[in-house]
Amino acid sequence: MFIFDLLGGLVGLAVVVIIIGLLSGNLFYVVKQQHAVIIERLGKFHTIVGAGFHVKIPFIDRKAATVSLRTMKNGFDIDVKTEDNVTIGLEVSAQYHVSYEMGNAPQESGVYKSYYMLQQPVAQMRDFITDALRSSIPVYTLDEVFAKKDDIAKDVNATVSEQMNEYGFTLVSTLITKIALPAEVEDSMNQINAAQRTKAAAQDLAEADRIRRVTEAKAEAEAMEKAGEGIANQRKAIAIGIKDSLETIQETGVGNDEANQLFMFTQWTEMMNEFAKSGRASTVVLPTDFTQSAGMFEQMLAASQANDSAPVPVAPPVPRWIRARKQLGCM
Repeated sequence: MFIFDLLGGLVGLAVVVIIIGLLSGNLFYVVKQQHAVIIERLGKFHTIVGAGFHVKIPFIDRKAATVSLRTMKNGFDIDVKTEDNVTIGLEVSAQYHVSYEMGNAPQESGVYKSYYMLQQPVAQMRDFITDALRSSIPVYTLDEVFAKKDDIAKDVNATVSEQMNEYGFTLVSTLITKIALPAEVEDSMNQINAAQRTKAAAQDLAEADRIRRVTEAKAEAEAMEKAGEGIANQRKAIAIGIKDSLETIQETGVGNDEANQLFMFTQWTEMMNEFAKSGRASTVVLPTDFTQSAGMFEQMLAASQANDSAPVPVAPPVPRWIRARKQLGCM
């Protein structure tokens, strides 16, 4: 009879606890997706539960913490000095999450370590990243920091990841999102950049002018070469024409000397005609009749022969072809 009374009392107590738990909401609980809940029993770690519907003992078990398993972001600013003694400001962004490792026991899981091992894990992670950056940046110049900022961030991320993994956190990535310079340094860099661009533009203009001059010189040389070929061809044609003319004249019985004199007279008359046509002289004095022009031609021949033979000029005899033209009334 006593046993039944004891069982009845325990059942009644359980019913009362359930009713109180239902009324207080301290009996059933739900854990959201990508979250984990740490349950403590009488102040001591008991278990870790994942997403879903769960039951705990009211007033004995309690939810010590709800840990998010999603990737989180934290950004902060730090000041560092480069190798060339330039103080720069860095904007750093860190992405991290609680480690998904479960381990052989709950105490080895990332959820357990993230809650019980560090009081302020985010602040500690900032300190690790800041220390790593202030140790690595001073070995680079300002220009190298701009050129290798991604490599620097990867090295820092690898170093800090090992440290934070011991505390149950996985550092996904560390990014240097901005490099801020002092105003005077930024102005100097802009001036250097502008000077370099001006220098490059001047070099390009000089190179373009050199190419233009070389091209013009080549074109002029080619033009002169073609002109020379034209003159040579012209002279060759003239020589061939003179040769053909001499052969024709010789067939009529005229000697070589008289033929040469005929060509000289012909060239002289053509020269006078071209001189008159060019308009370069305002006055041209000509003899009244052609007989006088023949005399002028005879004097020209005499002067030419005097230069080649005797020092005293002697008038040559009138060529046979001129005498013939006089007898025919052509002069």
